[in-house]
Order: sequence, then C-alpha cells, then structure tokens
Amino acid sequence: QMSNSSSITVFLLLAFADTRELQLLHFWLFLGFYLAALLGNGLIITAIACDHHLHTPMYFFLFTLAVLDLGSISTIVPKAMANTLWDTRAISYTGCAAQLFFFLFMVLGECSLLTVMAYDRYVAICKPLHYGTLLGSRACVHMAAAAWGSGFLNALLHTANTFSLPLCKGNAVDQFFCEVPQILKLSCSQSYLREAGVIVTTSCLVSGCFVFIVVSYVQIFRAVLRIPSEQGRRKAFSTCLPHLAVVSLYVSTGIFAYQKPSSISSPVLNLVVSFLYSVLPPAVNPLIYSMRNQELKDAL
Repeated sequence: QMSNSSSITVFLLLAFADTRELQLLHFWLFLGFYLAALLGNGLIITAIACDHHLHTPMYFFLFTLAVLDLGSISTIVPKAMANTLWDTRAISYTGCAAQLFFFLFMVLGECSLLTVMAYDRYVAICKPLHYGTLLGSRACVHMAAAAWGSGFLNALLHTANTFSLPLCKGNAVDQFFCEVPQILKLSCSQSYLREAGVIVTTSCLVSGCFVFIVVSYVQIFRAVLRIPSEQGRRKAFSTCLPHLAVVSLYVSTGIFAYQKPSSISSPVLNLVVSFLYSVLPPAVNPLIYSMRNQELKDAL
C-alpha cells in the first residue's frame, strides 16, 4: 500500500493481453488506427491549407477539428503502442499528468468546436444573407480560440485537481491511458467532493454544447424542409449530415463509456468502450467528412 501520492513515481497502465501474440496483435491494431488517423487528418489539413477555394469558415473549422483529432490520438496511442511492444505497463507520474491534461484539452476543445460548427451550419442555411457578416475571418478565429480556450481551462482544472489529491490505493490505473475517473479510484475517499464540483462544471459545458447543437439542427431541418427544390434540399442536407454523424459518434461513445450501468461492466468491455471513444473518432472523422464532400475530394 502506498501512503500518499508523493511516493508514487510511476503508474501502471492496464495491460491488453498476457500472451506475446495478442500483445503484437494489439500493437498492429493500434498502429493501423493511428496511421489511418494521421493519413486522414493530415490529408484534410494539407488540402484545406493549400487550396484557396477551401478558405471558408466551414473548412477553417474542419481544419481545426483535424488538428484536435490528431492531437488527441497522438496523446494516448503512441504510448500504448510502445508499452505493448516493450511489454511494460509503466508511465511516469509527470507523463501520466501530461497525458491526462492533453487528452482532456483536445477532447473538450473538440466538444466546443463541434458546437461552433453547428452554429456555422445554422447561419449558412437559416441566415445565408448574413453569413459574411456573422462569420467573418475575425469572428471565426475568435470562435476557434474560444473552443481551444475552454478545452484548455477545463483540462487545467481537472489535472490540477486530480493530481493534488492524496493517492493511497496503489498505482495501478484500470485503463490503457491516464484518465480522471481511474486516477480518482486511487485517491482516498474524502477527496471526491472537490472533484465532483469540477465534474459538474464540465458536464454543464458538455450538456450546454449538446443542447446548442440539437437546437441548431432543429432550426436547420425546419429551414431545409422549406427549400422548394429537391436539389437544394439535398445539397443542404449533405453539408450537415457529416457534422451530425461526427457529433453522434462522439456523444454516443462518450455517454456509453461514462454512464453505462456497472452491472454490464467487465474489464474487456471497458477496454473496448474506451477504445471506441478515444481512438475511433479521430480515425473515422476524416472519412465521414470527405465521403460526401465533393469540394474536399477535388482538392485532395
């Protein structure tokens, strides 16, 4: 038993498998997803940066999303791959804190950014005449900065709070990367109240984002259904559906990971679910966005 957190210098992450064959299988699986995310997001970033036709608010936000996706998957996957390859479970105390901070920063930033993207679609479809004034280049930069800023502040709050708690239940983290709920399980029982406050503020941020997105889409669909031509309706839908698909993937995997009943909890299921919400979206988002998007395909 560890008496307090000051004596912990390393955390032990969850091992994927006991046998070498399975470990290597996990390594290749991770590598596949990581390369897919690097390639997909890298192509989107390059296409948008190099093609001046794509220098519009919608693509500026998509560019930012691709950067956040690359950041979030790079925070956890390379370390998991290295550990699997070298057959170790260790991550240093500072490494764990850094991983927790950057992952939260990227994921919460992405939550805010998806909200900004919903607003962009709303203005484009419901207030097309005001689009240039409401979403000028300065406004876009301010919105993206606000999204990054909210992610940064929330991540800072959580990381400072989580790592200032005394940890007295060993150093084995029940997850393949450092995550707030798993570190909290190692803390002494009285310290939950303070973190509960931070969790409530983050939940409010995420719920606020979600409500805003839903309200935007109700307005968007009402406007789209009023468009007289079928071609116009189809075009409007095709610009919104990728964003809606990404939001749904993000929300459903996140909710399932954190809200699933403990009765169906098992180490294997927990691992699959955490993989789904931490590794899958960054790898799949570029695919979702580029499949229906002719402008992006042409640029690529």
